[in-house]
Amino acid sequence: MKNQIKLFAGIDVQINRGCCYYIINKNKKYFTSGWIKEKIPQTFQKLFIELSDNQKDSIAIGIDAPRMPIKKLRGRNFDKHTNSWTENSKAKVGRECEVLIKSCGIANPQWTRTLNDSPGWMKLGFSLYKSLKDFPFVYEVFPSASYKMLEKENLAYELCLNNFTGGVKDMLDASVAAITVYEFVYGRGCEVGGDDGLGTIVLPMKINKQ
Repeated sequence: MKNQIKLFAGIDVQINRGCCYYIINKNKKYFTSGWIKEKIPQTFQKLFIELSDNQKDSIAIGIDAPRMPIKKLRGRNFDKHTNSWTENSKAKVGRECEVLIKSCGIANPQWTRTLNDSPGWMKLGFSLYKSLKDFPFVYEVFPSASYKMLEKENLAYELCLNNFTGGVKDMLDASVAAITVYEFVYGRGCEVGGDDGLGTIVLPMKINKQ
C-alpha cells in the first residue's frame, strides 16, 4: 500500500472559517495547503482528484471528524485494566473508537451523537466522508491524541506557514492529521475501534508503547 501512495493529506473540519487542509509528500516534505469555504465536500473531492491525477489510490487522507453518527446510544464501556468491554447500566453517546482513546488516557473526545443531535461541524464531516467514498485510503484521525502520543518521539516533518493566518491551530491540526496518516501507512501507527460498525480512529503510534 505505502509504495503507491504519493501524497498524505490532513483536513481540519469546522464551520465558521471553513475547512483547512495540509498535504505532505512521501518524503514528509510540504506539498500544498489551503482553505475551502464553499461547497466544501464537492470542492475537496475535486481537489484530491486533481492532485492525484485521478489516481485515487495515490493519496491518503486523514479527516479530523467522526466518520458517521451513532444510530443508538452505546451499551458498553471499556475497562483498560482487564482489556475487556463491560455492559453499561446507563446507555451513553459516543462510538467505541472514542471510548478506547478516552479509556487509555490519550485524549478526551467530543462524543459522537445521533445525526439529529450532532453539531454542524460533525454533519459536515459526515458529508466529507461520503464525498470521498471512491478514495480507498480515507481515515479518521484525532490530532489531540496524536499530539499526546508524539510528544517525546522527535518526529519531524516539513512545516510551511503558508495559509496559517486563517487559523493557526486549525492548520497545525491539519498538518498533524497528515503526518498521523503517514505514520499509520508506514506501519508505525494503529487503528482503534470498529467492532460497533461505526468506524475506527487512526493513531500515529501503537497504544502499547504509551
